[in-house]
Amino acid sequence: MRGGMISSPDTPPGLGIIAGGGPLPGRVATAAAAAGRAVFIVALEGFADSAVVGGWPHEWIRLGRAGRMVTAMKDAGCADVVMIGPIRRPSFRDLRPDMEAAKIVARIGRAAFLGDDGLLSAIVRVLGEEGFRVLGAHEILEAALGPVGLLSRMGPDADATIDIGRGIAIARALGAADVGQGCVVNTGVAVAVEAVEGTDAMLARAGELTRALGLKAPGGVLVKAAKPGQDRRVDLPTIGPDTIRNAAAAGLLGIAYESGGTILADRDTCIALADKLGLFLLGLDPETTSNRS
Repeated sequence: MRGGMISSPDTPPGLGIIAGGGPLPGRVATAAAAAGRAVFIVALEGFADSAVVGGWPHEWIRLGRAGRMVTAMKDAGCADVVMIGPIRRPSFRDLRPDMEAAKIVARIGRAAFLGDDGLLSAIVRVLGEEGFRVLGAHEILEAALGPVGLLSRMGPDADATIDIGRGIAIARALGAADVGQGCVVNTGVAVAVEAVEGTDAMLARAGELTRALGLKAPGGVLVKAAKPGQDRRVDLPTIGPDTIRNAAAAGLLGIAYESGGTILADRDTCIALADKLGLFLLGLDPETTSNRS
C-alpha cells in the first residue's frame, strides 16, 4: 500500500517510520497523524507486524534494500524519519545488500556488524546524508519516556534494592560492550543478561534458571538502562505490558529502569498490570545510575 503526501508551509513535515516489530510503530504513526503529520511506513520484512502497519500508507522492504527505503520515503514526501521497533541484527550474509546498501557498507566497513550501535549509528548517518532529519520516537510520542520514581503501589524491599544496584552495574558493563540493555539479578546473582535474543526471551530463561538454581522465589529484579553514550534517537530500551507479564511469569519482584532513557510503552496499562500482578515498577534517577560502579 502506497500513499503520497501533500505538504504546505503551514503543515508539519511528513514522517517516515522505519518499522521493526511490536506495536510502537503504530503508536508513533497515530501520534504523528494526530499532530497533523502525513505518515509513511517502511515495514521491515521479517520484523514489522502487518496488523500494526496495515492501516497506514506503507511498503514492505527488506532490511538490506537501503536504496529502496530512501527512494520510497522521498517519493512519499518524508522529511523526518523515526526508527522504532525491535529488529534482530543481521549477519552480513543475511543482509544481502542492494547496490546502495553495498555502497554504504563500503563506506562504513564491516565494523558496523560488530555491535548493535555500530549498525544503527551507520543507518542514522546515512539517512542524514540523504537529507532526512532523524528523530527519536520519544519526540513524537508524548510522555513516552518513563519518569523517575515509583509508579506502582508496591516498592522494592531491602533485597530488591541491593539487586537493583548490582543490576545497574551489570547493565552499564553490558552497554559499554554494546551487548545489551538489561539483566536479571536475584540475591546478588546475575541470573541472565540480555543479548541478541531480546528481553522477553531473557526473562523466560531467567525464570527457568531461577527455579533450576533454587534461588529466592518470588525474587529478583529486571533492570533496564540505555547504553553509555548511546544515540537516543534509536533503540532505546523499552518496557511494555508484555514485559510486565513476562517478569511476573519469571517470578520477579519488580522492574527498575533508567528514567528519561527508557520508553515506557502504554504507561497506564503497565502500571495497572504491575499493581495487579504484585510487581514494583521503579524509574531510576539517571544521575544515580551513571555514578554506579
